[in-house]
Amino acid sequence: MSRLLIALFIIAGLSVAGVSAAQTYAPRTTLATASMTKDGYAQAKKDADAQYKIDKTACSALSGNAKDICIAEAKGKDDIAKAEAAAAYENTPKTREATRVAYAQANYNVSMEKCDDLAGNRKDVCVKEAKAELVKGKADAKVDRVAANTRQDAAAKQAEARNEANAEKRDAEYKVAIEKCDAFAGPAKDACVGNAKVQYGKS
Repeated sequence: MSRLLIALFIIAGLSVAGVSAAQTYAPRTTLATASMTKDGYAQAKKDADAQYKIDKTACSALSGNAKDICIAEAKGKDDIAKAEAAAAYENTPKTREATRVAYAQANYNVSMEKCDDLAGNRKDVCVKEAKAELVKGKADAKVDRVAANTRQDAAAKQAEARNEANAEKRDAEYKVAIEKCDAFAGPAKDACVGNAKVQYGKS
């Protein structure tokens, strides 16, 4: 076999190792934002704990690094399930960020265990890739949280400005209506003013 083919096989092997280590868990495109009740949240955490015990027990049939990888995967699933439950219950940018971080951290922990099966430069590359993916995952989660906070702040300010503008418009329209009432006198004027107050919420 030529040296070129050998080199190509080595490069391909490294690429596959890196991809398999970095893509254990893929966060959903849109994280859960559906509202969850307090009881539902408590139940979701209990379910996650129960599933973790089942998964961890299944790992006991393995040994060596395969067992370590299995346990890391079980713990990752548990952490992600609880983070997603919190995001569904609280539905805040912060909890959604925490869910994204849970995915990144779970991937990292499993990847690091998988890297232990390698040696030399292949292991060094695997570790560096795992750390790089963790950094990127946390950074992306922070960017999304900041963007969500900015959108919420902007929406709140717009709503406040809209309410103030509507109040100012109603006040201006009320003054016009009262001014028109000056064309009347006696009971007719009183009725006009009373109607204006009712219409513009001044009574």
